[in-house]
Amino acid sequence: MTGLPLIFAFIIAIVVMIVMISKFKIHPFISIMSISLILGLLAGIPIVDQKTADGATISGLASVIGAGFSGTFSSIGIVIILGALIGSILEQTGAALKLADMVIRLVGKNNPVLAIELMGWVVSIPVFCDSGFVILNPIRKALVQRTGASSVAMSVGLASGLYLSHVFIPPTPGPIAAASTLGIGNNLLIVMGMGCLCSILPLIAAFVYAKFIGKRVKASDEADAGEVVKTYEELVAEYGTLPSGWNSLAPIIVPIILMALSSIVSMAGLKGIIRDLLTFLGTPIIALAVGTIFAIIQLAGAKKMEQFYKITNDTLMTVGPILFVTAAGGVLGKIISSSDMVNYISAHAGVLSTMGIFFPFLLSAILKSAQGSSTVALTTTAGIVAPLLEVLGFTTPVQVTLVCMAIGAGAMTVSHANDSFFWVVTNFGAMTPEQGYKTQTVNTLIMGIAAILEIALLSLIFH
Repeated sequence: MTGLPLIFAFIIAIVVMIVMISKFKIHPFISIMSISLILGLLAGIPIVDQKTADGATISGLASVIGAGFSGTFSSIGIVIILGALIGSILEQTGAALKLADMVIRLVGKNNPVLAIELMGWVVSIPVFCDSGFVILNPIRKALVQRTGASSVAMSVGLASGLYLSHVFIPPTPGPIAAASTLGIGNNLLIVMGMGCLCSILPLIAAFVYAKFIGKRVKASDEADAGEVVKTYEELVAEYGTLPSGWNSLAPIIVPIILMALSSIVSMAGLKGIIRDLLTFLGTPIIALAVGTIFAIIQLAGAKKMEQFYKITNDTLMTVGPILFVTAAGGVLGKIISSSDMVNYISAHAGVLSTMGIFFPFLLSAILKSAQGSSTVALTTTAGIVAPLLEVLGFTTPVQVTLVCMAIGAGAMTVSHANDSFFWVVTNFGAMTPEQGYKTQTVNTLIMGIAAILEIALLSLIFH
């Protein structure tokens, strides 16, 4: 099956998958893997590896499934494990509570959702949104317990801030790759500035929706009213003496700094041993490993090293289901990318090109929803749109930058079961998949629409 029938089959498959998970309570892992297998067969992916006439190998269905599963583990598996371990140690030592108190002193007790949203937006400029959510989740949970804010509202706020800078602002790889493909790779300062500007309306829209949905959906880690009314001194007494501000912050801020430095040297085009060292240390796995070392030092300082084995074991038991469901989402994305769907959409892009600034947004949104990866949606759409820039009437650097922003807006519309970030937010936010659709999926739709409306307005100003 190819072309339009395959797209219809994909839509039906996603609907069936959602019904399986939410209505019939079939485990997400089983649901996603089953749908991926059926969709792969319908898409005509061969059941075994095949050789073409020129000697190339066409991967069979089993190989594609294996590649999608292992690819997710290699890209984010260790990051999730190390990030969760850091979070567990921060909770056990009271460092998460200390960090929450520092945030409250900075922004006030009445603004925790806004605080975590802006924190996520800043952190995700150099850090992938998946890693950023895992890193900042201990602070989110501590703020929920400290302020009584809705856990769902805090998760949506954090995810929103992380996602926006992930698709809009270099040095995140997606926006850099899209900007280079569109011919504005030497104008990254304009791209960064426009990314900040285009974040305003979607940040506001996401904040409003987070507050709205937080009153209607309840996660399993909502704060108990009796716990929230405890005084700060009573909370501190449960841990003994809290770590210092620096010791509490180091396991989180050091990995962020390392990843930021890696992005900076990459953007600056530096060479030599310093670049290689910073690039190595800035790899998410290594950066979080360094953060884990700081967390272990903190655990030793609290004289709780005898708990390290149990903390690690409990963390692995908690993270296991998250990893497998996330990997299943990677399988679905790999099945789609191995089918003819992306080629079909690319070949028929001309039909949409009369829509102006809305064309790159819609094309990117279709690709994002189909295969799950925002980075793939950004880079693929940029490649399709680049030859059409003059036809669309976008010629100046600012106008082309707005096209890049429109592609970014589409690249977050929408996040659902084939997106690893959906499962990170849903699982670490203590929500069911059905709640994830009501929160993360709907929120990314709202953010995408808000973003493209702002971009369309800016395109009228900079026409």
